Amino acid sequence: MVDGQTLPWILSEILQATGGELVCGDQMQGFENIGIDSRGISPRDMFVAIVGDVHDGHMFANDVVQQGVGGLIVNREKIADLPIAEWQAQQIACVAVADTTRALGDLAAFHRSRTDVPVAAITGSNGKTTTRQMTAQVVAQKYNTLATISNYNNQIGVPLTLLRLTREYEQAVVELGTNSPGEIARLAQICAPDIGVITNIGPAHLEGLGSLDGVMREKEQLIKHLKAGGKAVLNADDRRVYQMASRTDRDVLLFGLSKNAGIRASAVNEKTSGISFSLHLPNERLTVDLSVPGHFMVLNALAAAAVGNLLKVPAQEIKAGLEAFQPAWGRMDIFQTENGIHIIDDTYNANPESMKAAITTLRTLRRNSRSLFVAGDMLELGAQTEALHKQVGAWAAAANIDKLLINGEFANAVVAGAINAKMKHADIFTGTRDELLDTLKQTLKPGDWVLIKGSRGARMDTVVKGLKSWAGIKQD
Repeated sequence: MVDGQTLPWILSEILQATGGELVCGDQMQGFENIGIDSRGISPRDMFVAIVGDVHDGHMFANDVVQQGVGGLIVNREKIADLPIAEWQAQQIACVAVADTTRALGDLAAFHRSRTDVPVAAITGSNGKTTTRQMTAQVVAQKYNTLATISNYNNQIGVPLTLLRLTREYEQAVVELGTNSPGEIARLAQICAPDIGVITNIGPAHLEGLGSLDGVMREKEQLIKHLKAGGKAVLNADDRRVYQMASRTDRDVLLFGLSKNAGIRASAVNEKTSGISFSLHLPNERLTVDLSVPGHFMVLNALAAAAVGNLLKVPAQEIKAGLEAFQPAWGRMDIFQTENGIHIIDDTYNANPESMKAAITTLRTLRRNSRSLFVAGDMLELGAQTEALHKQVGAWAAAANIDKLLINGEFANAVVAGAINAKMKHADIFTGTRDELLDTLKQTLKPGDWVLIKGSRGARMDTVVKGLKSWAGIKQD
């Protein structure tokens, strides 16, 4: 049932939003929501048959009709394979479009415009998910806030987030991801942001974006597609992001450690339990204690504080939001065994800059204890893949990591980098994930710190799960 806060749809609006062709159905037919998952679709929803990497939603068209769904959006090229005559007899609505994924985005853009809820959009090579979570925590201190869930940051996830907007929301915080040119522009067109945040520019998704300049051009599309009167929140400490300030006519708020940042930090103090710093707002200064480690977390927090400041969230509420932040799984999540072994799970994803930041954090946290680094492949780096994996090995050696354990197609490149940087052969081990886990079980001693990291596709989270099981740590 529509609850008074939900904005229902009529078929004529769906046709208007998508520019689709009415194959069958009544233009005044109503729907409560838009859905793409045949397993959880409601009879009052309009089903969009998305063609994904694994499944084609058109294969489930008859299933959703049998479940009572009254309308479907399908690719025009699939019409001949569908029982249109049967649907017409059953008074099922069908809309044909050139591309159902694009139609989903068009529906979200239409819905975003009719709710008119202000949107803050966040992108960057590193830290965008943490920054989005921190920002949502900060903004939610004052406003009823809709935020991206999980990793819904692509051309399917962003529309699904925006389609959850109802009249009860006062703000929205969304995350925009990309691995090929044009995606940020499209996502920005869909969400029409009032505030655009760029965390940093680094060597991520180089396979699709080509170079650091290519990454910069792609991320900058967020600023170029801000709504009229929109504001850009930019990292003053990142050279490429800082340059964007001079290329936009939008109002800019800088964050960082730099003296020219409007939102900045000083007196940064890293501790085993987290990190503290003095937060400088335009008219106030206060101490923030984050419950997560890593110097890089300060910049994420400053970006979130900048959004809060633009939205007139009081300083104490900005502080409360930041201090309430807890990392999602696989993002600098620290566990301690009964005998004092510290496990740092940073397996959600990886690129060169996040690898370097994680190694630096390990070096800081271990203090005088022994440290081990378990590294998996970094993916989507294109022609620079081998050179960038060599850098990881060199960073590990420079950080005086005691043991380096490596898995993956590019393990030999990491080894070469470490050896070239004078790390001893005896302190380096390569093997399968199971072999790495067995080696850890035989090697770890009380007081050790072990960092596990790799790209999502490297599946280094299986090593973390194995370690937790071995150590008797409860798992969700």
